[in-house]
Amino acid sequence: MTKLLPTIQHQCKLPIWRLEIDEISNLIFLEIRDTANKQVSFTSIELNNGTVNFEDISMPERWLTGIEAAYDGVLLIHNYQSENGPVHKGLTAIDGITGQTLWSNYTLGFDQLSVNGPVVYNSQIQPKRPALVDIKNGTTLRAYEPVIDTLLHNQIFAAQLLPTAFLNTVELPAKPYGNTVHYMEYNSYRIVSLHTFLAEQLEQHLYIFNGEGNVVYHDLLQSGIQKLQPEAFVVHKNKLIYLKNRSELIILNL
Repeated sequence: MTKLLPTIQHQCKLPIWRLEIDEISNLIFLEIRDTANKQVSFTSIELNNGTVNFEDISMPERWLTGIEAAYDGVLLIHNYQSENGPVHKGLTAIDGITGQTLWSNYTLGFDQLSVNGPVVYNSQIQPKRPALVDIKNGTTLRAYEPVIDTLLHNQIFAAQLLPTAFLNTVELPAKPYGNTVHYMEYNSYRIVSLHTFLAEQLEQHLYIFNGEGNVVYHDLLQSGIQKLQPEAFVVHKNKLIYLKNRSELIILNL
């Protein structure tokens, strides 16, 4: 029986708050937030081989910033209008390989990511006039055309939240805590994320079963947690992607 092993493991010093995958360049970007010191940093990793292009780079705005989108090797970063609200303000484009700033525009707002690139609008003009921009230099290409600037759909598959009883055909190595588990079938594998409660301790586990029902991969994702956690993994282009202890990125080929 062949066991699965991680192909990419990247440990961060602080918790990862967001992952963003660039469908075109196969880069994965990490948003890392240091809540104690109120500082955000960003990391770029090659999904194909795990090469770290840049790590822990920060913007001039150290805290009120975050990932907006990624397209064609460029990471789009936004600011926030205020610390007390979720409204985004401005855009900065970062080269996904070098980490260098390509352009910034603090009057633009992000509308959506289309198959032809980002659609933005000038936040100082009402009503909104969406336009397609060149993500490499920020120049306006033309007005947004819904018929051809259709929404870019990613190839990310998320798990289903299913009743624990659904898995009666799988011999689980541990008794699940709660009535639901996260479940996915992919490339003849069955992937399960569940919680256990043993010795007064709540834990979250990840199991992968092969077609014969044997466990070919297991990892303890978190221990000593206080409440049930959300879905623990996604699959993108035959790669299982998850976080361990909120600070380690792990990727397996399925």
